[in-house]
Amino acid sequence: MTRTFLAESRVAPDGGLGLALAPALTPTGVTASPSFFHGFAVHPATLAQGLLVLADVTATRYFQYTPTSLRDPVLSAQGDRLRAECFSACNGVYARLDLLGSGLDGGDIGFGTTNVDINPAMRSALTKIRRTELLHMNVGDDGLTVSTLDRTESEHPVQMPDRWVRALGNVAHMHRPATAAFTLDRRQTRAFLGTLPHATSAGRTGWLVPDRTGARLSSRPTAGGVYVDGLQRLSALKRLLIHANGLTAYALGSGEAPSVFEVDLPGARLTLGLTEQAWRGFSGEGSLLGSLARPEVLDDADLVCALLSFEPRIDIPRLAADSGLTARRVTDALAVLAVSGRVGWDAHDESWFHRELPHDPSRVDKDNPRLVGARTIARSGSITARDDAYLVGGASGSQYRVQLGPDDGIDDSRCTCPWYLRHGTGRGPCKHVLAVYLSRGGVTTEGHDD
Repeated sequence: MTRTFLAESRVAPDGGLGLALAPALTPTGVTASPSFFHGFAVHPATLAQGLLVLADVTATRYFQYTPTSLRDPVLSAQGDRLRAECFSACNGVYARLDLLGSGLDGGDIGFGTTNVDINPAMRSALTKIRRTELLHMNVGDDGLTVSTLDRTESEHPVQMPDRWVRALGNVAHMHRPATAAFTLDRRQTRAFLGTLPHATSAGRTGWLVPDRTGARLSSRPTAGGVYVDGLQRLSALKRLLIHANGLTAYALGSGEAPSVFEVDLPGARLTLGLTEQAWRGFSGEGSLLGSLARPEVLDDADLVCALLSFEPRIDIPRLAADSGLTARRVTDALAVLAVSGRVGWDAHDESWFHRELPHDPSRVDKDNPRLVGARTIARSGSITARDDAYLVGGASGSQYRVQLGPDDGIDDSRCTCPWYLRHGTGRGPCKHVLAVYLSRGGVTTEGHDD
């Protein structure tokens, strides 16, 4: 069973509000009393508003708007920064706040990953933080103490939603091809944030393009534009209007594709990632399937995982040299680790980062039924080579024609099955394509490829 983290908030003896951390995974193992940072926030109001953006996102269902009670981001300490991550209640928006070393003062940043809880009492306290206030941070067993009104608030422990683990893997893989489409300066950014619709607004769809006053939504594909389905899904960024120094929009493909928006803040960065359509959630994507189907990938993942140590930027050439694997096999191993939420992708740094969550090998099967189905087909002997394609047996005696991509690649393959005709390659390969790939070189026996 996957171990989840718990967190609990409480009021400190001096009237300040404490945000307690659960036992955390660290480089030395599970620590009952983790200590990630003790010191001061250089930009207290920016920190407070950044955390409130996360709270807004995780408490909102943007598709068919509904407020929810979710409020527990994942927190990782990586030596030079603190990262807090969460998803919206509809799972269609990913949010990450990177608190950089330049925004923290008076203490060393530790290493580890845990789950925290931004409850109503904490939200109320954060809204009262001003630029000139001295904000001391105690991110660890003693909590995150902030100045607030004298009150008594208590919350029961909360669990990290299981679907977040699936979503963390998919969002990491989907964000890898991110390329900066355009950048707004401080004036343009603040003007754009001021025009964002509220979360309850009707969905607006189009290509976001820069202009002299900020950015506008175009109904037609535009060079240098970024596709957005549901502009209201960016509404939480309005909180950062007076703090933002710039904004970079990343495109994740041509045409109607997912997108990433990064706001530059004093001593921090706030990233929002949107799915291709507002109704789609990151946890339902299948972007990792191609890598998961490769031979020996699980053994490679175990080896690579043993060499990680909460790096904020994972050095693939170093891992390849230390492990004796090729860079391609290291990359595929990182994809497997992403399935359990153990690595993420930072579009700004163009690199993976280590986020250690509890290891659960069964997640590969549990979260990827298409891969399980592909193994069944590959072992059944129902695949026949025919000219430049393959005939794959389906249910009720049906057959589907599979054509692998260039150089027999899996990502650009085609199939005649109903699933492929509906989704194409936008949600990873279908089980018939995966089955052909496995039959050509993947290991399909139990205990080796699962």
